[in-house]
Amino acid sequence: MKRSVVAVALVSGLAVSGCGQGLLGGDDKEDKGNILIGMDIPLSGDSAEIGPYMKNGAQLAIDEINGKGGVLGGRKLELRAEDDACDPKTAVAAANKLVSAGVKVSVSGYCSGATLPTLPVFDRAKIPMIIPVANSAELAAQKLKHVFMINGTGDQQAAAAFTWLKKDGATKVAVMHDNTSYSKDIADRTAAALDAAGAPDKSSVEAITPKETDFSAAVTSVLKGKPDYIYFTGYYAEGGLLIRQFKQAGYKGKFLVGDGSVADKLAQVAGGKNAEGVYATMTPTPATLQGAEGWIASYKSKFGAAPGPYSTQAYDGIRLAAEAITKADSTDSDKIVKALEGMNGFKLFSGPLKFTPQHTIVGGFEIQVVKNGTFVLQEKLP
Repeated sequence: MKRSVVAVALVSGLAVSGCGQGLLGGDDKEDKGNILIGMDIPLSGDSAEIGPYMKNGAQLAIDEINGKGGVLGGRKLELRAEDDACDPKTAVAAANKLVSAGVKVSVSGYCSGATLPTLPVFDRAKIPMIIPVANSAELAAQKLKHVFMINGTGDQQAAAAFTWLKKDGATKVAVMHDNTSYSKDIADRTAAALDAAGAPDKSSVEAITPKETDFSAAVTSVLKGKPDYIYFTGYYAEGGLLIRQFKQAGYKGKFLVGDGSVADKLAQVAGGKNAEGVYATMTPTPATLQGAEGWIASYKSKFGAAPGPYSTQAYDGIRLAAEAITKADSTDSDKIVKALEGMNGFKLFSGPLKFTPQHTIVGGFEIQVVKNGTFVLQEKLP
């Protein structure tokens, strides 16, 4: 899980008068040009596979909206993506670039640890921020007026993990995380659920360091508890290495991973058939959504490849931003926030939207499994 932005784009040749008020979330009286939608997403680094899926999903939504006449009486949307590399410092720099460009709404965030420090950047500038993917409880805990989350939260994912572990007959579970905000939050909540229930047993909780490649010490420590299930809540780069190294160490039990590990590269990093049968707690992807065939065909036609994880969430984030601007009849931040808070039934891929008072949604998680190197649906959860 884990771990996007509307701005007024200045048409080439126009003066920058009025841009200052745009930076403060003011109304759109000064500018009737394109509305720039910005995204702060990973286009480099260990999570670089995800960024293009999100960018393409966003662009597809923009093209559809513009094809139907745009918003606010014909104003077109325009996408600008900045690379946050899933790194906090890089993410803040990217967010500041988008603010300087005159953004009006942010539709940003994959890695929670990188997304968290960007929240005050957008909030101080009075820019509504729709977070399509990042889902650490720390994001909602900031209680910022301008921040809205449209992915299931960490506590919901932990609950899904516990439900599946119990249903699949786990007896001893080792919980592993990478000490990032998103990963540790889900791991801690899952461990607490195991402790409270008493069954399955929690054999251990182990942390690894991101970007390392040798996890032999952690593997040895975990195996001492003789788990029959390992739940890793971090990202796919480390997740793939852990799976490979556990297999090499002789582990015969099952793996469950969090949504940050849902990418085809998990199997590539794990090597060979090591990732076959690995389960994941995940919100629906294009491949597991019923009735998404037409959308998938449109995506393939435009980008020449199949959509991947979080392309639909980014698509929905842009649609939601456009809907809020339309309902507000303005790019004024206060009016957009009010429109977002008043949403009731707007259709996302995940279902009808209604925000909680904490600006989160009740997200539906499902269990996916790796078959032939890719994640497919295993089972829907209540």
